[in-house]
Amino acid sequence: MAHHPAKIDLPVSKVRRYLEPGPIVLVSSAWGGERNIMTMGWHTIMEFTPSLVGCVIASGNHSFEMIRSSGQCVINLPTTALTDQVVSIGNTSGGKIDKFDRFHLTPEAAERVQAPRIAECHASFECQIADNALVDKYNFFIFEVVKAVVAKTPDHPETLHYTGDGVFMVSGRIISRRSQFRPEMLLD
Repeated sequence: MAHHPAKIDLPVSKVRRYLEPGPIVLVSSAWGGERNIMTMGWHTIMEFTPSLVGCVIASGNHSFEMIRSSGQCVINLPTTALTDQVVSIGNTSGGKIDKFDRFHLTPEAAERVQAPRIAECHASFECQIADNALVDKYNFFIFEVVKAVVAKTPDHPETLHYTGDGVFMVSGRIISRRSQFRPEMLLD
């Protein structure tokens, strides 16, 4: 017989603890001779080909106008080794400091966009704005990933997942069901 867990009421403001879609990322940008990094906890894959990623960037964020003006950014995937930098970057304004310098991160030239990649991150996804129709109303950007680079190892790095209130979870153990995977069902 299946076990049914007892449930309690949850304030709707706490829903993100359970539905946060993916790992924390560091979004780097460049425009008008400036560069910046922001911490982002909410993003979503919207399409596989072309590779589209959607995310909300608050209009008050220093990166908002830089990304809107340049039409580009790099979504960088940090591992747990960068936890302190992730938190500190999220708690400071790039309008007042150079976050690369302050948090000892190495900017490296991207291949397809002007924004720098972050060398210490496990992966970097160079992006261009694919659709800005929802930016004015919802601050919702839709990016196309135009270049992706990833560290050779490990295949499954330990990434941070934000649950709110300054608390993170670390990605857990890997469960494979490749023998049951049927790619043709993705179109069903």
